Amino acid sequence: MTTFPQTPEFTALNVPVRIEWEATDLEVEGTIPAEIEGAFFRAVPDPAHRPLFDDDTALSGDGMLSRFLFRGGRVEHAIKYVRTARYQAEAKAGRALFGRYRNPFTDDASVKGVDRTVSNTTPVWHAGRLFMTKEDGRAYEVDPDTLETIGQWDFHGALRSETMTAHVRIDPDTKEMFFFGYEASGPCSRDVAYCIADKDGNLVSEQWFEVPYCALMHDFAITENYAIFPVFPTTADLERLKAGGDHWMHDPELECWIGVMPRYGKVEEMRWFRGEKGMMVYHFMNAFEEDGKVHLDASYSSTNAFPFIKVTSGTKPMPWEAKGGLARWTMDMRGNSDEISERPLGPPGDMPRIPDALQGRPYRTAYYCSVNPQGGPPICGGPVEMMFNCLFRIDPETGKLDVMGLPPGMCISEPVHIVSKQPGQDGWLMMVIDQDAGDGSFRSEVWIVDAGNVSAGPVAKVKVPVQLRPQVHGWWVPAEELESAKSRAAA
Repeated sequence: MTTFPQTPEFTALNVPVRIEWEATDLEVEGTIPAEIEGAFFRAVPDPAHRPLFDDDTALSGDGMLSRFLFRGGRVEHAIKYVRTARYQAEAKAGRALFGRYRNPFTDDASVKGVDRTVSNTTPVWHAGRLFMTKEDGRAYEVDPDTLETIGQWDFHGALRSETMTAHVRIDPDTKEMFFFGYEASGPCSRDVAYCIADKDGNLVSEQWFEVPYCALMHDFAITENYAIFPVFPTTADLERLKAGGDHWMHDPELECWIGVMPRYGKVEEMRWFRGEKGMMVYHFMNAFEEDGKVHLDASYSSTNAFPFIKVTSGTKPMPWEAKGGLARWTMDMRGNSDEISERPLGPPGDMPRIPDALQGRPYRTAYYCSVNPQGGPPICGGPVEMMFNCLFRIDPETGKLDVMGLPPGMCISEPVHIVSKQPGQDGWLMMVIDQDAGDGSFRSEVWIVDAGNVSAGPVAKVKVPVQLRPQVHGWWVPAEELESAKSRAAA
């Protein structure tokens, strides 16, 4: 039986596409700014086989790497599966072999011990290499030109952690990559590995520490002098996994914690700050220092946003019952208190983006997606079964918003920011927009928007000839970096 379950995880915009394809000279409406030259890489979960369990989540979809290549005003597109060990095992068998999300005890016996990651969350570009990442395993390196999978990446054998976050942080000045892996020694362990790779991609530091409890640590942040680790009460339990249960359960009565340590220091210098009970954050906007304090800006919620985790947890609050928004949490590094102060910054939303040059620095411009009730009912799609329909540009100091709202039947995925070489220009935002075609299908476009004037809408639209599946995260790589990497590989 190849029919996929008729659940929100596999219907509407989440309908599996499962097609590797490429096209050149896509139709363009408007004018692509001449300085936009490079590649927009997108991580797209798309299950190659019907899942073993009908209540599977979209997060289990096999990773596909999508690339929109911009050069000379023309646009090409290609999309290809990441040939992970899991993908290859199931391709050979012609069916799904891996069971519940992040539960190896529910797998077919034939794949015991096979790497389970699907590498479907974030494309990461560093030191001339392209990786596809997902936090439950190590990254896979992919050729940015052919999209062929090169293999699992362990930093030339140096990485000890079994996992690597999909949300690395790259310092704009040193070009070092900071990252971590949680459940670093295996499922449900409290071990976290904090790692630094130098500008050439060599792993130069890996330190391990224990968190208060095994938590879903999706993202983290850096400042110029600190690394910041979140621990929120969506927790894992080994006995639950062995019993065939779900990996994650949210505990609204458990306190969250924020760990802060010198980013070049020792993990023994970690200070833990105590947060509210039941809070959850998936993505951090930015972090920076001011007068001995560390500020951490995040889109938070009083519950976990993923429906499948809510079912497991027995928590099903109505949307208006959940508290949330963009907020600034501040930790005073000069005192001895473990308290966190909070300052509201903006309305609820997620998928934050800042210009890369502002990473870990004070900033006045940021972008994130949200839901505008005036845009009609949200389209069903993505891992949380609900797509965004508006984009905010915000000044976090004043709260001033510039809004690009979409009409009913349209939705937006996370944008990437592209630097402009023009004086006084804030750069460009690039994103995929999907529109309900009215017959159960969707039309997809890539929009280019002036980052300094998002309410003006797109300056160019790239028409996509086939329906796209929702991405998780994306990455922009300038043409000169692609060419430089290609030249080094050929040398």
